[in-house]
Amino acid sequence: MTDPKNTATATDESRGSEISIEQRQVAGLSQGAIVRRRFFQHRGAVVSLIAFGLLVLFAFSSVGTVIGGSGEYAVDTSTGTLGIDGFRIAGWWDKDWWTRYPIVNSGHPTLQLWPFQIGEHPFGQDDLGKDMFARVMRGTQQSLIVVFLAGIIATVIGVVVGAVSGFFRGRVDSLLMRFTDVVIIIPILVLGAVLARTLGGDAITIGVLLGAIAWTGLARLVRAEFLALREREFVDAARVAGASNGRIIFKHILPNTVGVIVVNSTLLMSAAILIEVSLSFLGFGITNPDISLGQLINQYRGAFTTRPWLFWWPGIFIIIIALCINFVGDGLRDAFDPRQKRVPNFNGPMSELRRWWAQRGADRTGAVAPGGAADGMSATGAPTSGGPTGRGSAAEDR
Repeated sequence: MTDPKNTATATDESRGSEISIEQRQVAGLSQGAIVRRRFFQHRGAVVSLIAFGLLVLFAFSSVGTVIGGSGEYAVDTSTGTLGIDGFRIAGWWDKDWWTRYPIVNSGHPTLQLWPFQIGEHPFGQDDLGKDMFARVMRGTQQSLIVVFLAGIIATVIGVVVGAVSGFFRGRVDSLLMRFTDVVIIIPILVLGAVLARTLGGDAITIGVLLGAIAWTGLARLVRAEFLALREREFVDAARVAGASNGRIIFKHILPNTVGVIVVNSTLLMSAAILIEVSLSFLGFGITNPDISLGQLINQYRGAFTTRPWLFWWPGIFIIIIALCINFVGDGLRDAFDPRQKRVPNFNGPMSELRRWWAQRGADRTGAVAPGGAADGMSATGAPTSGGPTGRGSAAEDR
């Protein structure tokens, strides 16, 4: 029979050893170094970050990009000559996203995995002969521009509103939170569609609009952090030392909310790509002559059964972008706050059923089920009626 006190002591010692091991791993490191160490230990986040970086590099370097225009050929109204709309930076791919090329291989993708061969049109061609690889890369560029702009603008607005509301409280808090509630109750998709149709359908406009209406969730989270941190001792010490409100906000409180801000910024970016795709699919997002991934899906949705490769490639890139951003966000969350780390739970109904079946078999044979009582002890540690030898019932009969 084991002593419960000894068991508790051993448990405490094991916990202490675990804590000391974790402390030794981060001993002498700054907070930033600890966060970086935890993030790079998250394999999924590291792989997703590398994949996302390669995707961005591949999309912008393959077909190049255009500054201040759509990149298509347009007639200059002043001279009457044909030229490119905007300033184009060429890429290493020899085809563009607007020219009609002779149809090769009946429009099917020329990409082969074995033997590996890229071919002339690796992603295939549409009915007009346009190269799908160039169109998907251009659509990825535009969608990424929307994602980055929406994430940056929403983060700035959300942090400012949440910080001011949580720090000053009172009427300022009530006014800002009621305004936030008004923005929240309006569906983002509906509001984005109305504003995009009114103000235009280029990538920069869509990104700014999404950033201007997607900040509400981050603002409420930052406000909650400020409400909790403004009552801490280090803030009181800063007030006693004569620090101004601006110094307290930016020097003492805001650095302690970086984890919440960074993690939720990545989630905002992940939501922005899905909202942009939805708007473009419905015809309210990026419009001709430019293209985006959502617009490509909308344009080729009728070819899903006859020429599915026109539909697959934009969808695959949308999924890759969303998954990479989400995995990076998970890694940042675990790095800044390990207590929120997601641990798989295997105690489901099937596990309970297997445990019940094992206990039922043990009751029949007199054996001990895995995880069950043993040596005459109940599950709570009290002696059973039979004792260690199982003769208690016979004594009671006599």
